[in-house]
Amino acid sequence: MSSRNLILILATSGFASTFSGRSVEPMVGIIARDLSSTPQTIALLSAAFALPYAFIQPVLGPIGDAMGKERVMKVALSILFLALAASIFAPNAATLFTLRIIAGAAAGGSIPLSIALIGDRVEIDRRQVALSRYFVAVIVGQLAGSSFAGLLAELIGWRGVFALSMSMVAGALAATAIGFRGAQPGGEFDLRSALRRYRDILSNPRALTLFSLVFVEGIVIFGIFPYVAPLLEERGGGGAAQAGYAIGGFAIGGLIFSALVPWMLRRLGIGRILLGGGFFAGAALVILGMGGDWRLDAVAMLLLGLGFYMLHNTFQAQVTEVAPGARASAVALHAFSFFCGQALGVVLMGIGLRSVGLPGATGIAALIVVGVGLVASVVLMRPAGQRAR
Repeated sequence: MSSRNLILILATSGFASTFSGRSVEPMVGIIARDLSSTPQTIALLSAAFALPYAFIQPVLGPIGDAMGKERVMKVALSILFLALAASIFAPNAATLFTLRIIAGAAAGGSIPLSIALIGDRVEIDRRQVALSRYFVAVIVGQLAGSSFAGLLAELIGWRGVFALSMSMVAGALAATAIGFRGAQPGGEFDLRSALRRYRDILSNPRALTLFSLVFVEGIVIFGIFPYVAPLLEERGGGGAAQAGYAIGGFAIGGLIFSALVPWMLRRLGIGRILLGGGFFAGAALVILGMGGDWRLDAVAMLLLGLGFYMLHNTFQAQVTEVAPGARASAVALHAFSFFCGQALGVVLMGIGLRSVGLPGATGIAALIVVGVGLVASVVLMRPAGQRAR
């Protein structure tokens, strides 16, 4: 299979799973009214999806290595399809919460396993470009889920949006089943072998460096996201719509990176990409701390998205090489570290906003992310040491 066809197949599940995850956020008010609940309660549906997504990673990674990544992806997409189908008919908030937990865990079998498959099938010198092409679909799914689901809910209702998500996942499942119909079946899962793989990966200093870098990256870059809307409203810079436009700039920054990455690799090299990513993200956080209107925040979020993907895409390409015989396990630990960092970042940013204010909190985050880029540009340019088996 050509890398182009591989990415097209994987992109369908990347888009569908991301859309299904992000589409609930703009529908919180509508769902709350329909199910006679409060917006504060329904807002927790995002956490009900995200936490299982993160915590299922250490489980799905070794299962994918043992039983075949394609096979596990098909099962995960099937479960996601069923959870979304049942969500259409959810009679109350408790049922919807249960279904979102199931959906989050199932969606966790899409993107990390796709990254591992790209690592298996695309040579290292072309892998970073291939990953950036794949992430175009993921970014567009994020943008569509965050920006358009609310508008669609006004027309077809929140249950209609779940039906649309279900249809997208059905298409992704069909593409995966047909595209990988010739894939070799995997073996059987063995807990002892899985634990041995994790022991080998965690004994690899390069793997630990990557997990640490992505954990800190998740903290400092994503901690500000939930506060953009209330901070804008507090200073009279715009409401929910303007906050959505501003946050959408992050996805635009990701798309710009995807377009520029071949040029960056040719002209800048890995080290300068990492340095630039840290400085772009740091500058963006400083601008966000200045407290302008939504247009200035949109520019800052665009720079933040560009800087984030310059860092994160490089980390992802590197992590696919730390354990060639256990790629799904390595990528799973990487994803787990990243999502744990995101969750902690929201808490730490809230503490920072209360204790040192917006300029101080974002200034500290900016210094840290510049440090991430600097450290990564030095450490990751060294030759890789002993790899995990």
